[in-house]
Amino acid sequence: MNTLIEKAKSEHTLSKDEILQLLQDETINQELFKSADSIRKEFVGDEVHLRALIEFSNFCHCNCLYCGIRAENSFVDRYRLSAEQIIQLARQAYDFGYKTVVLQSGEDFAYKVEDLAQIISEIKKLDLALTLSIGERSFEEYKILKEAGADRFLLRIETTDKDLYMKMHPKADFENRKRCLFDLKKLGYETGTGCLIGLPGQSLESLAGDILFFKELDSDMIGIGPLIPHPQTPLKNAENGNLELALKVMAITRLLLPDINIPATTAMETLNPNGRIMALQSGANVIMPNITTEDIRCKYEIYPNKATVNYKELEDKLGQIGRKISHNKGYRNLRRAL
Repeated sequence: MNTLIEKAKSEHTLSKDEILQLLQDETINQELFKSADSIRKEFVGDEVHLRALIEFSNFCHCNCLYCGIRAENSFVDRYRLSAEQIIQLARQAYDFGYKTVVLQSGEDFAYKVEDLAQIISEIKKLDLALTLSIGERSFEEYKILKEAGADRFLLRIETTDKDLYMKMHPKADFENRKRCLFDLKKLGYETGTGCLIGLPGQSLESLAGDILFFKELDSDMIGIGPLIPHPQTPLKNAENGNLELALKVMAITRLLLPDINIPATTAMETLNPNGRIMALQSGANVIMPNITTEDIRCKYEIYPNKATVNYKELEDKLGQIGRKISHNKGYRNLRRAL
């Protein structure tokens, strides 16, 4: 196993069978995490990039079996922020010192692409990097949003096992999801995706396939987190995903894609009070604090009891592990150019 880890560190490539061997072996976890941390340090440094998350709508036409804002959950108090509210939150993020904002919503087509483009144009006047996380759109719509100034796009595939994808996402189109990701890369977005760990019926072989898909896409950011089912969904009785396994998938992803951005996901901190730090010591280099106001944030409940971020506490914790908050935008492509 150590030979496989060394191969991943030096060559940044593994076969599906080799990834599977690492996922199956519980004795090498700490060595795997340590190796991912060293590769993170070598390729992206000790700075932790903060991305200010703005959740601007919890309307969604999708019916993902685990998600609290799924269309068929009638208990959700739905909301949509106005353009002015979104831009004001972005201004607050800028004033606080954030270098990136993330505009996230359910898949809500009430926001026309022209309106989103105008919001993006206004926010870009603040000299912020801008990430969108708004779901599946057409190539033409993605192009308009890119030309308006959007820099990054996050579209998690959740699983690359087509049969499992269709079970977890009723009436969704797996091939269209993949099409969107490759369209985004083609258009020049820094493209993020990711997977859920612990979906019912998910296998280690499936997770190995996810990692290889990230490599095939040459993803610029990968978000990996354990499943936390919402109690008002069909998966309400499913078990939470395994944090240790999520960290392993993340660590292997870091070894194979050494210069990408990897967030220490909120779900990890939700399952373990030290989850973010564990992730940051296993390959992660990004944290996404939610800056949506509390009265709105509580309505965007993808899963329950989401952990929050206290800036001062975070700064102190980072200092204890030799890390510091970054004051640049953290573009992967810029690092590559340097």
